[in-house]
Amino acid sequence: MTIQLKETLKVLDQKHFLHPTSSIEQQQADGPAAIFTEGEGIYLKDMEGNVYIDGMSSLWNVNVGHGREEIAEAAKEQMGKLAFSSCFATFSNEPAIRLASKIASMAPGNLNTVFFTSGGSESNDTAIKLARHYWVLKGQPQRQTIISRTQSYHGVAMGATNATGLKAFRDFTNSHAPGFHYVYNQSARNLRDTIEQLGPETVAAFMSEPVQGAGGVNIAQENYFKEVREICDEYGILFIADEVITGFGRTGKLFGMQHYDVVPDMITFAKGVSSGYAQLGGVIISENIHLDLCELSKGTLMHGYTYSGHAVACAVGLKNIEIIERENLVENAAKMGEAMLEGFRVLQDKYSFIGRVRTLGLLGAIELVKSRETGELFDTLLSPIFVQETMKRGLILRTVTYEQDTIVFAPPLILSQAELNEMLRILDETFEFVRKNIVEKEG
Repeated sequence: MTIQLKETLKVLDQKHFLHPTSSIEQQQADGPAAIFTEGEGIYLKDMEGNVYIDGMSSLWNVNVGHGREEIAEAAKEQMGKLAFSSCFATFSNEPAIRLASKIASMAPGNLNTVFFTSGGSESNDTAIKLARHYWVLKGQPQRQTIISRTQSYHGVAMGATNATGLKAFRDFTNSHAPGFHYVYNQSARNLRDTIEQLGPETVAAFMSEPVQGAGGVNIAQENYFKEVREICDEYGILFIADEVITGFGRTGKLFGMQHYDVVPDMITFAKGVSSGYAQLGGVIISENIHLDLCELSKGTLMHGYTYSGHAVACAVGLKNIEIIERENLVENAAKMGEAMLEGFRVLQDKYSFIGRVRTLGLLGAIELVKSRETGELFDTLLSPIFVQETMKRGLILRTVTYEQDTIVFAPPLILSQAELNEMLRILDETFEFVRKNIVEKEG
């Protein structure tokens, strides 16, 4: 019966479900890679009964792990009272008010006011629009340009796509938006030079992830963001931190920018705020920006989403944050991130084709190289083969192959030492397979 059901679902999937960020060719040839039916802790189960470690927290987002019944109960309770009501025209609801207040209390510095969205792309689009609107209100409408970094990823909505430094995402369509520029990853000097070249009076904001996720888990140099903050202050430019992946404990601190002792003007968030149990995101803005908006704005703020401040999603967010705090998951992410890095280094010593390894909390990467000295890659990229093999062994991971050959990691923040050991065992076994079947043959 399961085989028959799986085949039925495969055909329906191929005919009717256009998958996000997937190979259409692969889907049409093979159907879905897995059809998941259950989740518990760090594990996912498919309809055939196969169990996998979710080494990516699905999409960097299931921070508290799968199968949290108390979150389901919170959603059910709220849905039974008030599933949804509009937050347009100053209407409100209690979960949205309480979640906004809670997030403001958690945010660094004077970041104190929250605009809710349904996810990360909407959050980054909102931050871009708010930055440009802010300068219109301040009488400087020429400040339109958004500067971001190469290898950055900010989402797939129009503004977020054009802020993304990974060119493949921008080239998906032939309608690039104007007013976006990109600077080198770790060069504050390049940011300064770009601002000078464009004219500071034309720049609205600089946008950056504290740690670049989809670009390969690129961790900033120690003083980079302090220099960026100083440059933004010098030229009167807003600084937007994209914390969609890094927010709510992923890096071992509540927000990634806290590692650098820097307070941006806006923080965008999503993913970890609800651990994927409901679609939720938002933008936290500084007290200064909020006061200016209150003083200068006349009439209606012409920006909002149907589900901004969705009552059920906000109730889920509140319960999710309660779990993060109660179970000390931020501290666990820091602790287990160090243990994961130690495990990566043991593997690095064992396999010569492992290049740089890195973690910040439970956000990590392993680079695969033909030569550690030169960074030369293999003719056949190893990481896509590697993650196929880890999945056969019960571990789901993800690759980054934009000018690199990298395996990335983001397990749930509940990860235990025993579960990490099992992950490392599977990695070791898979590296050995790759060494014998690919590296030695190419070498």
